Amino acid sequence: MTTIRGVANSGAGGAGGAKKPSVNLDDVSKTIIELLQHDGRKSYASIAQQVGLSEAAVRQRVQRLLDADVMQIVAVTDPLQVGFQRQAMVGLRVSGDMTPVADALSEMDEVSYVVTTAGSFDVLAEVVCENDTHLLELLTTRIRPLPGVTATETFVYLKLNKQLYNWGTR
Repeated sequence: MTTIRGVANSGAGGAGGAKKPSVNLDDVSKTIIELLQHDGRKSYASIAQQVGLSEAAVRQRVQRLLDADVMQIVAVTDPLQVGFQRQAMVGLRVSGDMTPVADALSEMDEVSYVVTTAGSFDVLAEVVCENDTHLLELLTTRIRPLPGVTATETFVYLKLNKQLYNWGTR
């Protein structure tokens, strides 16, 4: 399934700290996003026809949205069907500043999603591993030893019931 995954732009530009360019989300840009959320393979020509712009203008707008991390165009897969046997959400409790922990997690190849939260956990990280041995190694040698991590709780996924990224724009 090809789709768009929305990415919140923190303004800090991610772990590297480089500021991303800002983008004006006018009604045309929002429509382009929604069309691509429905079908990430939709052609620029088709989008141009629907929004009343030239193909080149649509291409430029899409590139600006990508460059600003407003969206990503990716192939979203079910990890179990492409050779990964274990997915989990790891909740982390952190003492002090949560940013270095979130940044370190963001640099790990196995981590697909990181969010700083309020509530029982300070940071949540979704991980995709080859198997349980890989998950155990990741937790014990790379995640738990991170400076500031005081506790973790791992929620192993048994089945992917729903995964959609077509919530539209506001």
